[in-house]
Amino acid sequence: MTVEILPVEGIGEIEEGDDLATILGGALEPLAPRVGDVVAVTQKVVSKAEGRVVPAGPEGVRGWVERETAALVARRDDLLIARTHHGFVCANAGVDASNVPPGFLSLLPQDPDRSAQRLRATLEERFGGPLGVVITDTFGRPWRTGVVNVAIGCSGIPAVIDLRGSDDRHGRTLDATVVAHADEVAAASGLVMPKAAGIPAALVRGLEPSDAPAGAAADLVRPADEDLFRASPLTSIGGRRTIRAFGTGAPARSAIEEAVRAACTAPAPHHTKPWLFVALWSEAAKHRYLAAMAEAWRTDLARDRTPPATIERRIGASDAVLGAAPVLIVPAIRLRGAHDYADDERAGAERDMFLLAGGAAIENLVLALHAQGVASSWISSSIFCREEARAALDLDEEWLPLGTVAAGPFPDAMPPPRPDLTAEEFLQHR
Repeated sequence: MTVEILPVEGIGEIEEGDDLATILGGALEPLAPRVGDVVAVTQKVVSKAEGRVVPAGPEGVRGWVERETAALVARRDDLLIARTHHGFVCANAGVDASNVPPGFLSLLPQDPDRSAQRLRATLEERFGGPLGVVITDTFGRPWRTGVVNVAIGCSGIPAVIDLRGSDDRHGRTLDATVVAHADEVAAASGLVMPKAAGIPAALVRGLEPSDAPAGAAADLVRPADEDLFRASPLTSIGGRRTIRAFGTGAPARSAIEEAVRAACTAPAPHHTKPWLFVALWSEAAKHRYLAAMAEAWRTDLARDRTPPATIERRIGASDAVLGAAPVLIVPAIRLRGAHDYADDERAGAERDMFLLAGGAAIENLVLALHAQGVASSWISSSIFCREEARAALDLDEEWLPLGTVAAGPFPDAMPPPRPDLTAEEFLQHR
């Protein structure tokens, strides 16, 4: 197989409202497109034609990046890696100042797959045969230096070719190979479209036909539940929210186990490992635990002359979260390994050290759950009825329960993003 990559010259400067398909068709005439050829077009000219070049305005790049961002993936100084509403993960949500007039910015097309489809329909009518169209943009890549053209829009060719279940040349069955075909075409086209050459399109000829169905660039976006790098560690920490209502289903036990492993990396005094985590999955185990705490609360609050309505309201608020969670995780610590100080002040400080280790482990636990796509909420109730909680969990007296972590799938209706915090409010430099 021989593949040719031919630059498409003579397109000129594109402005808003220009008929890009007609202009592109005229520039392609000297190359006489054939059945099976693929036309690669840069995002920049598509955005220009569709009016997606905007004044920077007083907020500049940052303001437009925030508007174009669906979710923050990573941040370093002024550089943002963001997920766009298309699902693409790229620098600054695709907002770009190159090859546009000073004071203006280019945004990604609203629907690049539809843009590719419209271009293809016009070009096929003009040249009388099936063609493919790929809209390209340059993205950076994890683990690799430099940018490369990828497909952000695709029509008329497979976006992905799934080879799983087929055999390699040695007869071994492939079980993981899915080829990003449209990205391969986009990357190849970049070889004849240098940034400063003024060549915004290329014709790719000689691709081997595939039985895979034609697709869209949206097919290249990895589903969230398959994405091991959904957010950077720092972004994941800042993005964790307390979730008090959960979606359907239950988290994988492996996710809970992974989170407990992370929890047990917390700092602890005297080289101890003072933690225990009891995961309650069955309805019977959860009911026994919650009922024991509720009864203890009723007794203690009634002793304090708390009105019955107030008691039931407090219990109900706790059970509304804990009772609805697919799994409850009860963290506990023990003071085994603590120094036995004679004076109360030192003894109290020693106990505080172990309690701090418990708090650090709980924080690690909920962060690790969040990093795996598991929602959680920490409820303090068992701290106020430790004896009853221990009995319901069949724990020895040395264990001190430290509340309960409710965990489950994220709900469909997510809370709004956390407001930005300013370090100055909580930080003093001396």
